[in-house]
Amino acid sequence: MSFVVKNTGHTTASAPRPHIVYTFEVNGNIVHKRYSEFTALHAALGVVELELPPKRLLVTTFVPSAWVDDALISERKAGLEQYLNKLLETPQYLESDAVQTFLALTIPASPSEFELEDAVPSTLSRKTAEELISATSTFIAGAYYPSWNASSHPPEKLDYSKFDVLFFAFAIPNSSSTLTWDSSTQALLKRLVASAKQSGKGTKIVLSVGGWTGSASFHSIAGSSANRGKFVSTLSSVVSQYGLDGIDIDWEYPNAAGAGNAYGSADAANFLILLKDLRKSLGTSKIISAAVTDLPWLGSNGSSLTDVSAYEAELTYVNIMNYDINGGWSTNPGPNAPLGNLCGNSSQPAYSAQAAFKQWTAAEFPASKLLLGLPLYGYVFNSTKTTFASFTVPESAEEVQDSEESDIAVEDTDIEAADEVENAIRGANKEPVHVDTPESSEDALEAPDVAATATANLNKWFGQAIPFSSLLASGALVKNASGTYDAGAGFKRALDNCSDTPFLYNTAQRTVVSYDDTASLQAKAAFAKSKGMAGCFTWSLDQDDGVTLQKAIRAGLGK
Repeated sequence: MSFVVKNTGHTTASAPRPHIVYTFEVNGNIVHKRYSEFTALHAALGVVELELPPKRLLVTTFVPSAWVDDALISERKAGLEQYLNKLLETPQYLESDAVQTFLALTIPASPSEFELEDAVPSTLSRKTAEELISATSTFIAGAYYPSWNASSHPPEKLDYSKFDVLFFAFAIPNSSSTLTWDSSTQALLKRLVASAKQSGKGTKIVLSVGGWTGSASFHSIAGSSANRGKFVSTLSSVVSQYGLDGIDIDWEYPNAAGAGNAYGSADAANFLILLKDLRKSLGTSKIISAAVTDLPWLGSNGSSLTDVSAYEAELTYVNIMNYDINGGWSTNPGPNAPLGNLCGNSSQPAYSAQAAFKQWTAAEFPASKLLLGLPLYGYVFNSTKTTFASFTVPESAEEVQDSEESDIAVEDTDIEAADEVENAIRGANKEPVHVDTPESSEDALEAPDVAATATANLNKWFGQAIPFSSLLASGALVKNASGTYDAGAGFKRALDNCSDTPFLYNTAQRTVVSYDDTASLQAKAAFAKSKGMAGCFTWSLDQDDGVTLQKAIRAGLGK
């Protein structure tokens, strides 16, 4: 028997809160269903080859605006009708008890609990919406997947259960206001999308455009209405063609040269227009994120914007790149990704996870849409130092007082969380956090050979970033049977308590290595969770020891 499903409209119900009920005609019978009933059916059947219309951007769409209601309802009507038609064409699903029960209940069911996804957006105030979201939120553990990973980390072998979102990097915006990317990169993206869907883990795939060396054309694209229109059309077509969950804009940086790019004082304002156009084109259900520094975008006066609430209305997340704070360009060794300025003596007090959180939330961007970036790499310095400059623990209380009275801004290091979170953040590396060692081939995907040499020589890495996996392969860092990491091959491990990051040093070889391990990454993730941030992402998954670091981050987020 064939089925024909047609959406005939929708109604709203008032209890327990205003919500939407969709009406469908199924071979002449009328069926009334909420969106949450479709998601429950989808989960019960374990459907992997079909997709429901995605969950909307909760914070973005909960604004008192009728067009948001109309856009959401229109998108849901078409998507749910298509989903149900395809579902009923498949015998294995049609004959299931779950589907038969779903179709038999033709009257609107009374929800026992309010489901946020069923709400009428404009009936909830911003405050009420954010309270509901906070009560039902789950934290995101994502990662960037560089396109050059095809051979070492093929999509078909990824453990998607460890990643809620994967940002595929990169397609490059060009002077024609379209994208430059070769056929092999496009083919890899198709494989990633297909593998993620087949896994059934719900991993979202987002295309990242731009990057450090790929931001040259953003200034001209954003600065012209015609260019913006062409670019938005290109991005929308790509999302549709590849079945993507969204777009990540990695513009490095508006009103700043970055890697020698053109820029101008109107960049931030033009970027907002671009985001508005993209949101209107993609609709409310797709992810739109922006990779950013620890400080909000630079305005026309060259200073960071103090109110970015207009951007928040268009963005799902901002991806805070809290890394590359010190590196090969630095005069002295320093932490790559400080948790905070915990001793008040940093020469860069605006650059840490704690500072980034304060600066973005002070600029009216909600914590629930902030993703904290975590590096799976460090930097190798040519130095005989055994401490981090400007991040060394003061030797006396007088030194602490002196640093507090200096002209360097002192970070508020109070972390409003449970005692165990506080301990994890402040002292995690004193007692390394245990993370289980890989027990399967998936966990140990492309794990490097970690057999330590008698003396590790990292001279070839001087001034460069070093992946965690390469540091492990060199023997300078070794993995214990417990799953923790210690120094090896002539190196010593130390903790910089002022930034809460570990480092390695070997004075005989004039080598200092900044890096993050399971303990420091878990501490940063715990900080993000304690502050109600959206979660964390890493740059980049190919630099991990299998998925050991990713598992530590997930543990810090309580996942």
